[in-house]
Amino acid sequence: MALGSSAPEILLSVIGTVKDIEAVPGELGPSTIVGSAAFNLLVISGVSIIAVGGENDEIKKVDDLMVFFVTSVLSLWAYVWLFICVEDKQVTVVEGIMTIVFFVVLVAFSYAADRLNAKWANEKRS
Repeated sequence: MALGSSAPEILLSVIGTVKDIEAVPGELGPSTIVGSAAFNLLVISGVSIIAVGGENDEIKKVDDLMVFFVTSVLSLWAYVWLFICVEDKQVTVVEGIMTIVFFVVLVAFSYAADRLNAKWANEKRS
């Protein structure tokens, strides 16, 4: 959902980069993407909590703590990594490749945490 809502900003940044590949990039692109991503993360989380429903005084909690923990820690790392990449106002090829590797690591860890959580849930039921 967040990727879909951020797709226009990402697409505009890619088009702008490819169009003016030799030009010095403006600061608006990364700032727009980071701001949009942060806003989407907060709004999507808030809407999801409201959409769960339930009684007004019912406490809502996260059942899959391992998946939540992995996603939270790696999301924080993503913002730190973005800061590291744009700190010198230039993103190198190595930083780009490492970003893709970090994305694969995020997906792999999240999937592993989800499978492990499902295994524990099945063992509890048995």
